[in-house]
Amino acid sequence: MPPTIKTPRKLIEVALPLNAINAAAGKEKSIRHGHPSTLHLWWARRPLAAARAVLFAQLVNDPGYERHLQRGYNKERAQAERERLFRILEELVKWENTNNEEVLEAARTEIRKSWEETCRLNANHPQAAELFDPNKPPAFHDPFAGGGAIPLEAQRLGLEAHASDLNPVAVLINKAMIELPPRFAGRPPVGPPPAGPRQGRLTDEEWTGARGLAEDVRRYGAWMREEAEKRIGKYYPQVEVTAEMAQDRPDLQGLVGEKLTVIAWLWARTAPSPNPAYANCQVPLVSSFLLSSRKDKMAFVEPLVSGKNFRFTVRVGRPADMDKVKQGTKQGRGANFTCILSESAIDGDYLKQAGQSGKLGVRLMAIVVDGPRGRTYIDPIADHERIALEAMPTWRPATEMAYDPKNIWTPLYGLKRFDQLFTDRQLLALSTFSELVGEAVKRVEADAVAAGWAADGKGLEEGGQGARAYAEAVGVYLGIGLSRLTDICNALCRWEVTKTQVRNLFGRQAIPMIWDFAENNVFAGAAGDYQVSLANLLKALERVPAIGSGQ
Repeated sequence: MPPTIKTPRKLIEVALPLNAINAAAGKEKSIRHGHPSTLHLWWARRPLAAARAVLFAQLVNDPGYERHLQRGYNKERAQAERERLFRILEELVKWENTNNEEVLEAARTEIRKSWEETCRLNANHPQAAELFDPNKPPAFHDPFAGGGAIPLEAQRLGLEAHASDLNPVAVLINKAMIELPPRFAGRPPVGPPPAGPRQGRLTDEEWTGARGLAEDVRRYGAWMREEAEKRIGKYYPQVEVTAEMAQDRPDLQGLVGEKLTVIAWLWARTAPSPNPAYANCQVPLVSSFLLSSRKDKMAFVEPLVSGKNFRFTVRVGRPADMDKVKQGTKQGRGANFTCILSESAIDGDYLKQAGQSGKLGVRLMAIVVDGPRGRTYIDPIADHERIALEAMPTWRPATEMAYDPKNIWTPLYGLKRFDQLFTDRQLLALSTFSELVGEAVKRVEADAVAAGWAADGKGLEEGGQGARAYAEAVGVYLGIGLSRLTDICNALCRWEVTKTQVRNLFGRQAIPMIWDFAENNVFAGAAGDYQVSLANLLKALERVPAIGSGQ
């Protein structure tokens, strides 16, 4: 018969301050900056507050008396001690205390005390030296870690954290949160600071945790963006405001001669008109002509029809018929539209047939630029459309997508391969940044060796901690930043008329069919810029505990 392990009753088995935990978990939903959820998209995120609370309550012994173990206090004293533990827990779950060392150390102290008590109770166990070492708290393992909230908080509470998952994205997220930061914690950055405001010389104490690692990701990310702009910047032209453009636009008259940076190009998919009289005419499929719903910045697109041709023009101010503008060329739910040339109905079956035959196209509908007073909307420019269509990607992810009509709708309309979910310009940008990740890794290794890191040639897979392993670690985060960029740099992103910005694809766990889409400028310094994607990631990286060890 195996020896009995004496296990004291845990706090979680008796009582918890649920109101405080629920309030903290609810508040956390609205927090973005610095939250691990901004590191990389994961569907089933768990609140850090709840994970931290459950771990603490599972590891800390309840103070109540247990006769069979001869431990604990009488009822009154146990309740007082329980209230003290609740106060620690109530502070522990607050977002603002996530990295508060005083609060965290109070929690770690209670965990150590409970573990030491458990070790004393099992001192006579045959494997006590191996299993019940008071100086070595038990390691934590989450076999299906997902977004990594639980192993991350276990590490924050002082445990050795281990995470695994069947999904490689989850594995990467956990490596980026619990394995790589502790391995390279407390080291100053090796990369040259980017041009711009000079950064004061920081002491070693100021490069605590993962701050040095995060700074290097920032520096090499800045180099990647600068290098990418040199290589493909010609495909992202500015808009020069002309007198002709400003003729009927009072909001543009003070900008004549200025060159404005494009935030996004707004495209409409097109299909051949179903009316035989217009059979060779491509007509737009637009879910809404509204560009901005802001009261002081309202703008919309008006299609102007002339015989068998049409063009788009931008109007500012409130439209006379708001419902018509919001409706676009769409009719009801689903893929049902109206031909703007003949007013013939276009139904979903017709569009599926056209898509499968490769007859869907695109047409530039409007251009969003960064004006002196914020977003400004410009008529489509022929040269901009031509430049976009001239872009030739160096590589295409031509793999066919899985057949899943319930969640992946694009194959029904002929977009069956992954490369068909992007414009050619987007593919060029993403493949360029992908190539630059590899180049950046080589630069990091060379700079790390020059900074005194060991040139041992061992990468992360070999357990290295020298220049090559560090370079690969920086490359992991640069790659994650590119993955984040892909979510907002594809031809299935909507233009958000209230926030006036491009909205990322994965609002839910599906790939919908989008008929009019926004193509952002990856060099605009706004949502969809590589450095913006990196910046959100880095705020999360700087806040991970980066202590102990993780795997």
